[in-house]
Amino acid sequence: MARYTGPSARLSRRFGQPLFGPSKALEKRSYPPGVHGPRARRKNSEYAVGLMEKQKLRFMYGLLERQFRRIFAIAKREKGVTGERFMQLLETRLDSVVYLLGFARSRRAARQFVNHGHIRVNGRKVDISSYQLKAGDEVSVKDSPSSRQLATRCMEETRARNVPAWLTRQDDAMRGVVTRLPVRDEMEPMINDQLIVEFYSR
Repeated sequence: MARYTGPSARLSRRFGQPLFGPSKALEKRSYPPGVHGPRARRKNSEYAVGLMEKQKLRFMYGLLERQFRRIFAIAKREKGVTGERFMQLLETRLDSVVYLLGFARSRRAARQFVNHGHIRVNGRKVDISSYQLKAGDEVSVKDSPSSRQLATRCMEETRARNVPAWLTRQDDAMRGVVTRLPVRDEMEPMINDQLIVEFYSR
């Protein structure tokens, strides 16, 4: 599946936020990249603000525009608040849940972990990173030395990162359960989903 493979630090500097976790590049150079980067950030139009918010979220989850728009269309058709439902669909993707459980350092690494067949969902192999999980689904690491070694290393490195309240993790068994769907306060705080809804409603 196609995905963005460019420099992540450059994107974090472009949006002024650590989109992929703590960024030393953003700490050292808090201005946008490029020859005109050191200049003060200019005021953006309403369209530009909505576009930037959409792009931020899209890059955070590593999706291309077509995939991103398709998920938004699904959220718009379903009941409830469109922005919150959109965020739920993104957060409950398999690669995102693997990342949130601490089995991978980043969402990009989680996608690779899933694609390489290291993950089981309800006991069955699932190697599709966009697989949509629902409440009650169990996510576990494949019972093989290589899979367990990779997951153990990542869990140690991400121990300082708390597992969200809507997920439960059993460290010894290397598995987690989606106990319920997340509410908006439990999802990405850096994103204003209402701006994205307004942007796509133009």
